[in-house]
Amino acid sequence: MTLSVLLREATREQHERAESMPFVGDLVGGRLDVAAYADLQAQLHRVYTALEEAGRRVAATEVGGGMVVDSLLRVPALEADLAHLLGAGWRHEVRLLPATDRYAARLDALTRDDVGLFAAHAYTRYLGDLSGGQSIRVAVGREYGVAEEGLGFYRFREIPKPKLFKDEYRGRLDALPLDEAATEEVLAEARTAFDLNTDLFADLGGVHRPVLSPALSPVAAPRP
Repeated sequence: MTLSVLLREATREQHERAESMPFVGDLVGGRLDVAAYADLQAQLHRVYTALEEAGRRVAATEVGGGMVVDSLLRVPALEADLAHLLGAGWRHEVRLLPATDRYAARLDALTRDDVGLFAAHAYTRYLGDLSGGQSIRVAVGREYGVAEEGLGFYRFREIPKPKLFKDEYRGRLDALPLDEAATEEVLAEARTAFDLNTDLFADLGGVHRPVLSPALSPVAAPRP
């Protein structure tokens, strides 16, 4: 099987665990508030800053350059969202959660030669944003009245056809020159990436409690 198919199959359990976290269901179900959404964006800003700095490192290699796509970069959009949600001084309002620190530290540790490991995180984050992230965008706008100026993270304006782009990006993953051992490392790192994301949702859920009774089950998001 191709790497993209292996990634999908190897992370199925982790993906289902992440999407079933109470924080996700409460957020899309309108049982939290705008502060919870802003906190999510603040935590993601630290994660994506680390991810995209790692991307700049691996892009310096011949193989790694193909895994870094400018139209995917999310930090500028996150900063614009946070400025809209929290004001110009948003950096002074943010406090990072322990799970965010662990997640970012994992990404900070990636070197220029860790192309496969970077690809595992890029697959988990970016393709997830292009898939299930769109459900979050719609729900947050509907349930909390967040204007488009606060939803830019989920809008990939330079990717008008997400499905075609995702197929093309999977092709880049499949073209990575990985032997069997390296492939197993990538799969393990992708599972770790999902676990780190799950831990982040758990920390957020511990801070932001629902104001209404949660539904029986959260809204499932499409897989990357």
